[in-house]
Amino acid sequence: MKESFEKLGFFVQNNRFSVLLIAFLFIIISTQGSQLIEMESGTETFVGKDSPLYQDYDHLYQSIFQTQSIVVMVEGNDVRSADLMEAVDRLEHQIGATDGVIETTSPASLIKMINYQMTGRNELPETDEEIKAIIDGNPDVFSQIIPDNTHMLISVVMAGSASEKTQEDILTATEDAVSLSDIPPSYNIIVTGNPAFNVSMNYEMNTSMGILLGLSAIFMLIVLFLVFKHVRWCILPLPVVLLGIVYTFGAMGYIGIPMSMVTMSAFPILIGVGIDYAIQFHNRLEEEMMDKGNRTRAVIETIKHTGPAVLIALAMTALGFFSLFTSSVPMIQDFGKILLIGIIMCYFSSIFVGVAALSIFDSYSGRNPLKKIVKKIKPSRPEKTKKPGGESESDRLIGRALQKTTTLTIKYDVIVLGIACILAFGGLYLDQSVPIQTDVQTFVPQDMPALVDLRHMGDVMGGTDELNLIVKVEDNANPDVLKWMDQFSKHEVASNKHIYSASNIVDLVKEYNDGVIPDTSQEIEDIYSEIPESQKDRYMYGKNMLLLNFNIGNAVSDIKVTGIQELTDIVEQDMQWMPAPPGTDVTITGSSVVFTEVITALTSGRVAMTFLGLILVLIGLFIVYRDWVKALVPVIPMVIVIGWSGGVMSYLNIEYTPLTATLGALILGVGSEYAILMMERYFEEKDKGLTPMEAINMTSSKIGSAIVASGATTVFGFMALLASPFPMISDFGTVTVIDIVLALLATFVVFPPLMVLLDTWRDKRKGDKAAEKQIETKKQIQGAEI
Repeated sequence: MKESFEKLGFFVQNNRFSVLLIAFLFIIISTQGSQLIEMESGTETFVGKDSPLYQDYDHLYQSIFQTQSIVVMVEGNDVRSADLMEAVDRLEHQIGATDGVIETTSPASLIKMINYQMTGRNELPETDEEIKAIIDGNPDVFSQIIPDNTHMLISVVMAGSASEKTQEDILTATEDAVSLSDIPPSYNIIVTGNPAFNVSMNYEMNTSMGILLGLSAIFMLIVLFLVFKHVRWCILPLPVVLLGIVYTFGAMGYIGIPMSMVTMSAFPILIGVGIDYAIQFHNRLEEEMMDKGNRTRAVIETIKHTGPAVLIALAMTALGFFSLFTSSVPMIQDFGKILLIGIIMCYFSSIFVGVAALSIFDSYSGRNPLKKIVKKIKPSRPEKTKKPGGESESDRLIGRALQKTTTLTIKYDVIVLGIACILAFGGLYLDQSVPIQTDVQTFVPQDMPALVDLRHMGDVMGGTDELNLIVKVEDNANPDVLKWMDQFSKHEVASNKHIYSASNIVDLVKEYNDGVIPDTSQEIEDIYSEIPESQKDRYMYGKNMLLLNFNIGNAVSDIKVTGIQELTDIVEQDMQWMPAPPGTDVTITGSSVVFTEVITALTSGRVAMTFLGLILVLIGLFIVYRDWVKALVPVIPMVIVIGWSGGVMSYLNIEYTPLTATLGALILGVGSEYAILMMERYFEEKDKGLTPMEAINMTSSKIGSAIVASGATTVFGFMALLASPFPMISDFGTVTVIDIVLALLATFVVFPPLMVLLDTWRDKRKGDKAAEKQIETKKQIQGAEI
């Protein structure tokens, strides 16, 4: 492998300017690709499209029956005003002409319809008294859109499958129409609804992305000035890793990976992880230049030795991230894709652009006449903080502290490992009680105006969560089917406290037939012909499909997804007790039902994902080292940290979300690198003839400060997540920062006694086997002599 990297070193050194030119061209290509990135925040980001639950929802409900509504809510002292109704009528006409709007519903249009039935005039009455008389005289018609005398709702309906661009266009048109409708100034207008919430959330995600990347860059600058100031051009690793981020954005667009609340958090993580690659190449190149004084040879040696080492670390990190692909939650899979692509891009950026740029800077630095004059006037003096070994005073202090810690942990190895394991098992036990959260409204900034408006609307008109029952029939005019739907609806509303009301085609049939369901199919067909198509389309599709809706209020926030799953099971059991007529098939679906699949992904699926990551990293280490001890030792501390992480989440009352569910894979991918570096140096020192105790002490004192510095860069990169306005991301950032600190703690507290214990046990076992072999050989010799 090193021979291949040596050839690569020759290529980079001989084509430095060409490498930078190609890198610049890729920036242009990546910029174009980034324009193709789409924002996603809907159901499809939580549930895979190949899931049976999603397919039922998508094919049977969303594409046929589902609609979405932008709601214009009017608030005032008394909304039953003639002047207000005239303004609402103007508003409704203007919005109705917008492309993508299926229909609009307002008190004004209903009043005109009722007035036409009463007087034959399709117009609004002119006085407040007439308006109030119609509204008060028809409570069943107006109760949903005028819930009280101070609130009025205007619904702008679009297809459930409308694209985000269409939703945004209709929202803009609605807001423009409100501003031009001359609604009396004494009334307050709020434009809300799920489409308005989704558009606002996507905008917030875009804005937040820039803030997170900016904060990550600032934190990295601080870290580089603190821990990397001993080299020239110490901030160069930052633009190098940001270049890798740019390439990652481009790849996202071309591959078709959407931006979601989970995937947007990958970029601060990539900065924290990827900058370590750039630092490794930068540090080694500076070291080679100081030792050899030959720029060409320094570049070759850097790529020859550092390239393979960093590649192995990247491979182990990638194996940890690879387990994310097994999740059934699409946004977690996309998160894994971005992390995997991102670390590869940061590696390429470091080995090509970072090394080439540093070589060029060094070349021009040597030719700088101003620098030569400065050196003659003011000769450089050796730094006071440096010691003969080339280490700074701070490095030596950290090394001595870590060496003392190592000695202490090995002295009390049984106690240290015992406590670590007990805490890990305790954390794993507490982890089982950590709640699961899938309510999107809890993931976004709680002061986001669109969320405040949406919740205000919910307070006024009640919740809008639903269970949707798709009823497949042989004939939708079968009176037995309609009677069963009517009886089953009444039973569910009466017997289940979480089902508040039901709506279906039966309500319209009874309305047109004096409250009675006809006894013959022909009578029902005649009634169907009288019902407007826009009303029938809400509950009927063709001749063989009907829709039954159960209003379950604010179930997503009140009883959570687990409660919705239990409610669905109860409805299914009731259908067995009160079966539908022969030839009828009922499927329970809806967005709330689809989300129940996320429970499995965030419980058993999360555990399986972490376990797979452990197996992959273990196999990867065994393939590299061909030694089970070397494969196990880096993994065991990370397993302990995963247990600790569960305890941290329980203690901090942080819920499992599609983002925090990835913590196990992240700990494996990021944290195992520290233990691998410690183990590599341990065996290097041991090969020099040192005892296990001497080797581990030398390891802690020599590379401990470097690992602490590397961990600090990762922690600071992840700290940007803490500033996210999205609670889901900030909670994830909190736990991740703590987990990386715990991974460092495990590296210096758990790893040393574990390494010495297992290595000593193996050496003793080898010695015993060698002694047994010698005894056996002597016996054979003695037997031969006899």
